[in-house]
Amino acid sequence: MLENILTFYGLNPKQTTIKIFGDGLINHTWKVNASDKDYILQKVNDEVFKNPEAIDKNLSLIRQFLNETYPDYLFVSPLNALNGHSLLKTETGYYRLFEFVEGSVSVNSLTTEAEAYEAARQFGKFTKILSDFDVEQLAITIPDFHNLSLRYKQFVNACQNATGERLKKAIQCIEFINGYKVIVDTYQTIVARNELPLRVIHHDTKINNVLFDSEKNGLCVIDLDTVMPGYFISDVGDMMRTYLAKASEEENDMSKINIRWDFFKAIYAGYMEEMDEVLTDTEKKYFTYAGKFIIYMQAVRFLTDYLENDRYYGQKYEGQNFNRAINQITLLKEYLKIEPEL
Repeated sequence: MLENILTFYGLNPKQTTIKIFGDGLINHTWKVNASDKDYILQKVNDEVFKNPEAIDKNLSLIRQFLNETYPDYLFVSPLNALNGHSLLKTETGYYRLFEFVEGSVSVNSLTTEAEAYEAARQFGKFTKILSDFDVEQLAITIPDFHNLSLRYKQFVNACQNATGERLKKAIQCIEFINGYKVIVDTYQTIVARNELPLRVIHHDTKINNVLFDSEKNGLCVIDLDTVMPGYFISDVGDMMRTYLAKASEEENDMSKINIRWDFFKAIYAGYMEEMDEVLTDTEKKYFTYAGKFIIYMQAVRFLTDYLENDRYYGQKYEGQNFNRAINQITLLKEYLKIEPEL
């Protein structure tokens, strides 16, 4: 089937090899080795992204803007098929093809402050060069993705409907979440008062969404399906959530979850190198809040899923989402300890 997809792009299947590529959890991705160059073939997960055409339109609008304003920026967007469209709809789903960025590398876990700095700079640069783009042109690809008010409401509903057994097991986590509802209140104030401007935000700033060169200099950001209007705290907060601790959200030994202070400084330095003159004074006041915002929200989402019998994230072992919730609560506690220093 994949060989047939390639023919829509003018590629000869007999002159290509196709191998599974990367470890992404949402879309299916393959690397295509052709006679002239390498490509990335991707099948869009239309269970997560209900409207793939909206993603394609967003990328097309951004590509057109950057071609006119920053033509030298490395923007990795889908290639047009022979029919002139960059999104291919077939009986088995939606596909798209990208040129593979030769000489690029990606990393799955941060090991140095320099990597954190370069990644933060690339995400900052992406938003900066699009600061004059009309953000209202972009479609919302995942509605309410970082809507903390909604996530908290879903958590409250889950507490009301959960089984007695799961409620009993999660009682301390529930009390902690409710004890820091001020984080939700702050978000609601931001929205109600329009304190932060909407910008072109990536919304998924984990480290493997950055391409580096062989010397670990940042090249660009990738995986742009979640690019849509949002607040800068989404990108900064997600970097803090995924960069500050060496341990991942899957770690069950909570003693390993510690905040790497130097990595916070690296995130700040890299992001602000690009965004210092772009962010408003009010936005800058919320820089450290960004970490609380995203870490708290992810703890809420994991705990909500556990209380709802793991219907969203699923589980590979019994209690996985409960453990993930404890993991993120532990990370938030560690963050709160050093917040005055931050």
